[in-house]
Amino acid sequence: MIFSSHIFLLYFLPVFLLLYFLAPVRWRNAVLLVASIVFYAWGAPDFILILLASTVANFYLVRAMHQAPRPALKKLYCTLAIVLCLGLLAYFKYANFFVDNLNALLALFGLSPLPWAKVLLPIGISFFTFQSLTYVVDTYRGVNAPMRRLTDYVVYIIMFPQLIAGPIVRYTDIADQITARRRLRWDECLQGFYRFVIGLSKKVLIADVIGRTVDTVLASDLTALDSTTAWVTIMAYTMQLYFDFSGYSDMAIGLGRIMGFRFPENFDNPYTSASITEFWRRWHITLGSFMRNYLYIPLGGNRRGAGRTYLNLWIVFLLSGLWHGASWNYVLWGAYHGFFLVVERFLSRRVPLLDTRRRHPLFVLPTFIILLVGWAIFRIEDLPSCWLFIQRLFAFQFQPLDLAADPQYYTTLATALIFAFITLLPLGRKMQQAAYYTNYRPATHIAVWAAACLLLFFCLGALTATDFSPFIYFRF
Repeated sequence: MIFSSHIFLLYFLPVFLLLYFLAPVRWRNAVLLVASIVFYAWGAPDFILILLASTVANFYLVRAMHQAPRPALKKLYCTLAIVLCLGLLAYFKYANFFVDNLNALLALFGLSPLPWAKVLLPIGISFFTFQSLTYVVDTYRGVNAPMRRLTDYVVYIIMFPQLIAGPIVRYTDIADQITARRRLRWDECLQGFYRFVIGLSKKVLIADVIGRTVDTVLASDLTALDSTTAWVTIMAYTMQLYFDFSGYSDMAIGLGRIMGFRFPENFDNPYTSASITEFWRRWHITLGSFMRNYLYIPLGGNRRGAGRTYLNLWIVFLLSGLWHGASWNYVLWGAYHGFFLVVERFLSRRVPLLDTRRRHPLFVLPTFIILLVGWAIFRIEDLPSCWLFIQRLFAFQFQPLDLAADPQYYTTLATALIFAFITLLPLGRKMQQAAYYTNYRPATHIAVWAAACLLLFFCLGALTATDFSPFIYFRF
């Protein structure tokens, strides 16, 4: 089940909210738990028992770790919990990748391939794993005590708004919201509804419209692409990915707010960044925070000299690339970003103009171009085709665009570009503040509610006329 579907919007969500609001406060976690199990089982019934079993096992391992009388025993339980989390991820996400590469190596030596039945990837397993790891590690470090009730822990791990594609929520960020009796405020619920509709509109009215043409172009003969079409296509994919993923995050944050939760923000106008370093502070913020707190800092961060800092950055982004998918193009994409981060760190200490601690607006355009090439590596999994596409980008064989050929595509792309960069202007920042973070007066709520309902109506109409379109990050 996905948020941008009729079954979710017209059946699941209304029934859930009705039961949630009517339930006594002490029963709301139970309603959320049952709804989350139904939500996940609807799309992945074969994996719901594995998800629940691993969650229960993790809960008791962490409790045993916390109660362990000796440091060695505490470390053992922590290791077992981490192995359980990462073992599931390694098997379901990377077993096929490992066997395929091993068989390719065996073929080089004329040996028979290993027999192997493809493993299906459970939806959202990466986000489920990362959220479980934060709980294990933070409890081990003494950041928080373990949860007292198993049902509360299961709610934290599998609550449906952010289970599939984040944001990654640390237990310390919402502990009180889970264990306390949440009192719902109607102004908060309305703000959550507005945020949900904004996210749905990003997905349905922008990302899906752009994505259909992007898929068609990239499935065609890449050797016939002129440079204009290549640049417009990768720019369109860049907008599709951003509005698809940030749209999901908006919907998750909005749903959480309706239910009384405050999830962390996951995007902060990333394409307005003036460096790759700044981009990674603004893009998928909760993943960046996870990588920093649970990988970069344990590796030594920047505390062991410049050379070790550069190595740590490379390791983090190679693993970040591999996390996004079991394919060599993702590893290459991670290395690509790691390279620019190392270069920026090296130059920022030697060339004042390139100091990433100071924001230089003139660098927004070159940073965006670097990102465009990176997204080409990210999008095109076949490495020869990816290299061919990048060659077409820099072939300098430009042709005029036929805007009349697909006016909806070009109009939507132009709209996406405007919204992606509008916060470079003071007026754009005010508009964003009003749309996302303003506490409206009662009279204003009426107008905003009417506008949100109108957008929801347009989204439902668009969904009726289009095919099924899952969120891009569901497969990660």
